[in-house]
Amino acid sequence: MKAVGYRKCLPIDQADALIDLDIAAPAAPTGRDMLVEIHAVSVNPVDTKVRRRDDPGEAPRILGFDGAGVVRAIGPDCTLFRPGDEVFYAGVINRSGTNAELHLVDERIVGRKPRNLTFPEAAALPLTAITAWEGLFDRLGVPQGGAQVQTLLVIAGAGGVGSMVIQMARALTGLTVVATASRAESVQWCRDLGAHHVVDHHGDIAAQMKALGLRGANYIYSANTTAKNWAAMVDAVAPQGRILLIESQAPVDARDVMRKSVSIHWELMFTRPLFNTPDMIEQHRLLNEVAGLIEAGRMRGTMTRNLGKITAANLTQAHALVESGGMIGKVVLEDF
Repeated sequence: MKAVGYRKCLPIDQADALIDLDIAAPAAPTGRDMLVEIHAVSVNPVDTKVRRRDDPGEAPRILGFDGAGVVRAIGPDCTLFRPGDEVFYAGVINRSGTNAELHLVDERIVGRKPRNLTFPEAAALPLTAITAWEGLFDRLGVPQGGAQVQTLLVIAGAGGVGSMVIQMARALTGLTVVATASRAESVQWCRDLGAHHVVDHHGDIAAQMKALGLRGANYIYSANTTAKNWAAMVDAVAPQGRILLIESQAPVDARDVMRKSVSIHWELMFTRPLFNTPDMIEQHRLLNEVAGLIEAGRMRGTMTRNLGKITAANLTQAHALVESGGMIGKVVLEDF
C-alpha cells in the first residue's frame, strides 16, 4: 500500500526528509483494533517534532496522527463500530501513523465523523479537539454549563488547539474567553470563533486584561511555547488560578506562582492510549460529543489549507508550514 514516512531525522528542507513508500498492508485487526481506509489527514506540531527527533532505526517510520476515513474491518472484540462507518480520530505516538492508505487503531479512541463535514474538514479536528477537551474539563476541571464570573485566557488562540479551546469554552461554559493574537487576520479568526476579547501576546497581557476590567485569568490554557510565555502567564493568572500547559521543551520555575497558590496542570492527549488507562474510552465519547456540536452548529471546523493528495511532496510542504509558526487553523491533505 502507499504510505509516506522517513528513514532518518532531517530538516524539512532536505530532499529525503519525507519519502513516498510502498509497504505491506496491516494484518487483519485483532482485539478492539479496527482497520480504517484513510481518506484525509492533518499535520500537527507533534508530527514535525517526531520527524526531527525520533530516529526510526532500520524500518521507515510512518507519521500521522489525525485521520478521517471509513472502517474496512474490525477486531473480534469491537462493539462501537462496524465496517462502512465513517470515523475520525487521532492515533497514538507509539504506533504506525495515519499517513498510509490503511491504518490500525483502537476503537476506543475513535469517534464518528461529523455528518456535515467532508473527510478533509473532519481530519483537521481530532487531535486538537481531544487536547482542548481534556485540558479544559479533565485537567483544569472547568465546570460545564451555567454562568460564571470567571475568565479563561487562551494563549495562541488562532492555532489548532487554541481554536478548539475558544469554541468549547463558548459552547459549553459560561467563562469570559480572552484569546491572544497579534496579526489582524488571527485577531479576527479568534473573534469569529467566539472570543469575547483578544489581546496582543507581544504586549503586556496582564495590563491589557486589566484595561478590559478583568482582574486576572482564573484559568490559563497555554497552547503555545511554555517558556516564551511563562512570565506573561505568571503576571496574568489570578490568585488561586489554574494553568494548563501542553508543551515542555524548556524548563520553567513553578515557584514563580507559589505566592498566588496557583496549580499547574499538564495535558498530553496520548496519555490514555499510551497507558491503556481504564477511562481510555473517554476519547471516543468526547469525539462523538464534538461531532454532535459540529452538526448542531455550535462549533465549526478549523481547516484553513488543503494541500491536495497525501504525498511526500505535499506533506513536506505541510510540515514546513507548521514549522514556520503563525499558522491559523489547520492544514490537511486528502486521499492518495
